[in-house]
Amino acid sequence: MPSRASPGPEHPACIPQTGGDDVVADSLLRVPQPALSRVTLEIRAKDTVADGVVSLTLAHPDGARLPDWTPGSHIDLVLPEGTTRQYSLCGDRWDAYTYRIAVLREPAGRGGSAYVHDRLAPGDLVGVGGPRNHFPLVPADRYLFIAGGIGITPLLPMIHQAELIGADWQLLYGGRSRASMAFREELSAAHGARAHISPQDECGLLDLARWLDAPDPATKVYCCGPAPLLAAVEQACAAWPSYSLRTERFNAGALPEPVHQTAFEVELRRTGRTVMVMPDTSVLHAVRQAGADVLSSCEQGTCGTCLTPVLEGTPDHRDSVLADHERAANDCMLPCVSRSRGDRLVLDL
Repeated sequence: MPSRASPGPEHPACIPQTGGDDVVADSLLRVPQPALSRVTLEIRAKDTVADGVVSLTLAHPDGARLPDWTPGSHIDLVLPEGTTRQYSLCGDRWDAYTYRIAVLREPAGRGGSAYVHDRLAPGDLVGVGGPRNHFPLVPADRYLFIAGGIGITPLLPMIHQAELIGADWQLLYGGRSRASMAFREELSAAHGARAHISPQDECGLLDLARWLDAPDPATKVYCCGPAPLLAAVEQACAAWPSYSLRTERFNAGALPEPVHQTAFEVELRRTGRTVMVMPDTSVLHAVRQAGADVLSSCEQGTCGTCLTPVLEGTPDHRDSVLADHERAANDCMLPCVSRSRGDRLVLDL
């Protein structure tokens, strides 16, 4: 869905680029989103799947069924010391009793990945929220999946789904070396020549021109990986229809400038309180100061955790999560980064 640069979460959390033709498909394929409740799950297995990458298998301590999810979904992982991070689900979506995630050790991260690698063990309990999906797989005749490093995680369930429905698909998977590429052997064994494994130390950079030179309106391109890969794919797809490319980013992009550099009011409808949001303060900070309990994680507009319903007013959307049609509806916003286009917003808080 990313390890994100501070203060973002450790792995992809669904930051899509969508086109208008997919609005209906999105609404049909998404798991209902307001999954803010937490459950306690047990780590059933911890396995090394590549250099610097471990996978965790999670299950309910009493064996209860887990919430359903769709390809592209992620969960909130709440570590015992209180840190919350987002990780893409990369296991079998038809397994109703376990979740699988993969965690890349991030030396420059905020400590979440180090805690997972160094301290978590089978039998430990962790909090889990979600799943949520801002990076859904939509119907297409053909799919081209492009992964860089740990960006393979949200694409694995998509590949399994494409295979299940008999869709034509290909995977381009790049990484520093074979040893660093998680699930490489699993992909090769299951899918053979459809999974094009290209370690950089052997093959150089991915040959995007070979696959993206000729625009194909019937093909959806799904890409997840580091910023240079996403930039290269976006450039290579410049002549493609706008709805063809969907990406999930590791890091928040540069925030656009606010529409207005002025203060505005936010009413908390449930409590009746009104707060003033100053130009140098986020809506999230202001409403928390007024007593609103809003869950958040990245606070960069990339994970979707703080998604909040808007009852009145027009948000100035500055996040990397909402699709174009969701922004146009103006019925929700990410208060960690988004602001107001007018003098007043009313939030369902």
